[in-house]
Amino acid sequence: MTFEIQSLKNGLIVSCQPVKGGVMDNAAMVVGFALAALNGGAAALRIESADYVRAVRQATDRPIIGLVKRDLTTSPVRITPLIEDVDALAAAGADIIAYDATQRTRPVETRRLIERIQATGKIAMADCSVSSDAAQALREGAEIVGSTLAGYTGPVEPTEPDFALIAAMRRLTPFVVAEGCVRTPEQASQALRVGAFTVVVGSAITRPEHVTSWFRTALDETLASSGA
Repeated sequence: MTFEIQSLKNGLIVSCQPVKGGVMDNAAMVVGFALAALNGGAAALRIESADYVRAVRQATDRPIIGLVKRDLTTSPVRITPLIEDVDALAAAGADIIAYDATQRTRPVETRRLIERIQATGKIAMADCSVSSDAAQALREGAEIVGSTLAGYTGPVEPTEPDFALIAAMRRLTPFVVAEGCVRTPEQASQALRVGAFTVVVGSAITRPEHVTSWFRTALDETLASSGA
């Protein structure tokens, strides 16, 4: 079956990436989250690691965005930094391979990663932090750009989607994935309104540890402000 980007239009992609080392960080849980998301109406899945991509691929033929996360000592780039990561994801069954498209020190040039992704017959998705990342990625041949890394290249992690970046990338290409801090249905809808082709939701669906902490923090702040 040939994968068509157009099949993702206006769709919801669920990122099934458990907290590393957490109680749900195993193949059975990732597959369970993935199938539950598809049953709920997800158009596609975003899965980290070749092993988990392989496990999910064995359970469904629905589109998978695959990536590998590494903590390198020589580069801040974490998402699919190496050629061997591309090869592993392609062999595991990913339809789209996501890579860090930021303009930072890296072990492999982005152009080489894109070329390798496409040589395996897969689609390249550029995870961007700013619009210039997206512009460069498109010049180099990436088919899809995402707002995945907006705010994540600085010292403080973001808590809200970067709608301005989504809109700016839409002026460059129709194939814009809204990703990063989309935590409510209202935010997902807003992403479509500003030009997203499709929307990724992760922690709000598949990381109960994070969602629980959001509720706990809200309660604690209410108690503190009331003096209770």
